[in-house]
Amino acid sequence: MNRRKFLQLASLVAAGATVQACAPLAQRLPNAPRSDVAYPLPSRHFAALNRLTYGARPEERLFVAENGLAAWIEDQLDYEGVGNISAEIRLRPYDAPFLNADELEMWERTDAILQFKQVVLLRRVYSRRQLYEQMVEFWTDHFNISVAKEQVWLLKGVDDREVIRPNALGNFHDLLVASAQSPAMLVYLDNYANHKDAPNENYARELLELHTLGVDGGYTQQDVMELARCLTGWTMKQHWWPYTFTFDETTHDDGTKVVLGETIEPNGQAEALHIIDRLAHDERTAHFIATKLVRRFICDDPLTDAPDLVTLTANSFHQSKGNIRATLRTLLLDGLVPMADRLPSKFKRPSQFVASALRQTNAETTAPRPLHNVLRNLGQPDFEWPTPDGPPDVTSAWMNNLLPRWKLALAIARNQIDGVTVDLNDDLDQLALRLLGAPYPPLNATRDALTGVAEVTQRQIMLAGLIASPAFQWK
Repeated sequence: MNRRKFLQLASLVAAGATVQACAPLAQRLPNAPRSDVAYPLPSRHFAALNRLTYGARPEERLFVAENGLAAWIEDQLDYEGVGNISAEIRLRPYDAPFLNADELEMWERTDAILQFKQVVLLRRVYSRRQLYEQMVEFWTDHFNISVAKEQVWLLKGVDDREVIRPNALGNFHDLLVASAQSPAMLVYLDNYANHKDAPNENYARELLELHTLGVDGGYTQQDVMELARCLTGWTMKQHWWPYTFTFDETTHDDGTKVVLGETIEPNGQAEALHIIDRLAHDERTAHFIATKLVRRFICDDPLTDAPDLVTLTANSFHQSKGNIRATLRTLLLDGLVPMADRLPSKFKRPSQFVASALRQTNAETTAPRPLHNVLRNLGQPDFEWPTPDGPPDVTSAWMNNLLPRWKLALAIARNQIDGVTVDLNDDLDQLALRLLGAPYPPLNATRDALTGVAEVTQRQIMLAGLIASPAFQWK
């Protein structure tokens, strides 16, 4: 079969999948083996799981079918109790993400960065701690750091390992302090060179605008300048434990400052720590973080479409003193679960699309370089977003670049990517259940069009069409 005919038939499958997305709710099949085919979920639960995971796999569907969506969320919030050894074993061939910066100096930059990305993708695909991995990506975006700048590539692996991951479901104050003292952040936003004789405002500005209060948080340019003075001397060691945080009193501005209306008397490193503590517990920070969380998990325009949920989530964040787990519990159990049958559609970001294509096809993969080339072509390569705001989280940012998605769908279906293997044993209905959560429409021209096509090729066409379909692109 030539490529044109293959594409025509795959397009027909994709069109049928669009019809499938509006099909009646799938019913649980009695007396069937335990698998994702045996446990199609009501569409509201499947849609919710696809917000909270990188693609709903058999184990998530089975858990929800037997225990309910709320119980699954509680289980995921207690992620330390979710066994994950099989996923961690897959990371053993990769060294760079687990080394310190001075150890990475002997590496080729491109090799180290590739391994960072491979480990991230493998965790998304294989980890059983799916909600935790979602929050790791959320905070990675929130505290965005690009490896394209200077020495950052030496430092980002440590930032991921010691700042983001330990605090992803912990306390926001601890995460904020850890980020402020992260050598990767110090270099990326230039605070390592913030000197009393040459103040640099980059990190102070983003601390207020992007990390805490938000762009409309009520601070002034004078507040930025005064906060930058508090942060002078926050740098990293160059000798004796290089690439680690240190406070250099000799470069700190020891004058009196006024930040957000508060007079800050000279007190060394404690000056900035005090402001960071205040920012972490500010109601404006609570509202800003809550808005971003609602945008990630519920809808593109939270302040218009879910203002009450933003307020509820912000109150939980503020009252719990930045407890991320408690805040998510409120957002998900009091927001997402009741809204599960009317969730506004969100277009999958590239990171979600690539991971879900692998995860829901049950692919065996080593997360090879071609997959990261796809993410680059789609505009979202891990750790490379160039500006401090991180990659956007709204549909309009991503839905105008569909060709790389189609190419990936075809390559996966035809097993054309070294390091990615898909076992093509399912029929059309099983593939639709696996990828879309419900059977393929029983009366559709697709079935007639596929008649006479060789069985293996037929399955390739069906798989490519389903991955490329609008029904799979949206969640």
